[in-house]
Amino acid sequence: MSCTSKQRVEMIFNKQLPDRPAIGFFAIDSDTAAGVLGRQTYWRAKAKSQIAFWQGRRDEVVQSWIEDGIELYKKLDFIDIIPVCCESAGICPPKGYTPESPKQIDETTWQGKDGKIYRYSPTTKDITVISSPFVEDSLELQAEMWDGVITPPDESIFEVVEAFIAEFGEEKFVLGPSAAELAWFLPGGMEAGLMFMAMQPEKLKKIYMSKVASANAHDKYYVRRGQSGVLWGTDLASQKGPMISPRMYGELFLEGFSQRVASVKVHNQRVIKHMCGNNWPILDLMVQAGIECYQSVQQSAGMDIAEVYAGYNDKFAVWGGLPVELLIGGSRKEVRNAVRKVMTELAPNGRFIFGTSHSVAVGTNYENFMAMIDELHKWI
Repeated sequence: MSCTSKQRVEMIFNKQLPDRPAIGFFAIDSDTAAGVLGRQTYWRAKAKSQIAFWQGRRDEVVQSWIEDGIELYKKLDFIDIIPVCCESAGICPPKGYTPESPKQIDETTWQGKDGKIYRYSPTTKDITVISSPFVEDSLELQAEMWDGVITPPDESIFEVVEAFIAEFGEEKFVLGPSAAELAWFLPGGMEAGLMFMAMQPEKLKKIYMSKVASANAHDKYYVRRGQSGVLWGTDLASQKGPMISPRMYGELFLEGFSQRVASVKVHNQRVIKHMCGNNWPILDLMVQAGIECYQSVQQSAGMDIAEVYAGYNDKFAVWGGLPVELLIGGSRKEVRNAVRKVMTELAPNGRFIFGTSHSVAVGTNYENFMAMIDELHKWI
């Protein structure tokens, strides 16, 4: 008996075998989206969207995110899960957003009045901060304790999210926003945060738990009526293993992250945790925290999805199966074989959602993407 996409995914979370395998992607980046749409788009075009925001073209970008994003998922109507919580495809600046644009130094570099240096990466088609002269100021600001004041956000930041829920919320499993994820906390960035963690762990935990309390209090504004779950994307590991020891994670962050999971579950949300890297040493901690699905399962980091499924399918669903590296640099035959292998091994078992590791990333070979879709249709 057939069911809606929303029902299909819920069956997987409820440890039931759906009518067919569920399918979803963490995100579909702009170059692949443009190929499906047959035109250029701001959808998941991170650098392009950022520059447009700097130039005061907020409404133009948001209109594209809504119209192009909805058309994209209508054309790819076999997809069951629709994330509308990712960068350049979800939460947007408020109406009337007029930022002070940074000064462009050259074709790929900008400098803000605060001294931050931004640079465009042609590999990821993103703009990131590569230098900030105010690390200490940033650390001090981020280390402030929550004052207990609850500040509702400007409702216009949810314009894209609400449009997607209105269009797909009844039929599809829509993943929407929440307040801050807070899987862990690195004030001042990676280097400064790890140093703070090593030197003042008790102080860091106190600040972290204060931020957890703030996020819990603000979930009621960020979790939107009609969404089915949250997809949290903070990575905790590199390809070699966790960035901090499991023991330290358990001591500093497990309590707070467990509270974050519990808080969004109060709003009837399924909790999906995206984690690139080698996460074997911390999977049991994620079980303790209460996640309901592990997304990404990066084969190139030693995370074989069949092994993860065998060891943890009674504790959470697994979502992945096709290495994004194959979509980018493999052959169509390799893509088809990989789809066939994972669907044969895992799809009949129940607690499995097909997708790519991470996302359908920038640089994906469009013919490989279409080969994946064609192969998938043999199963759906």
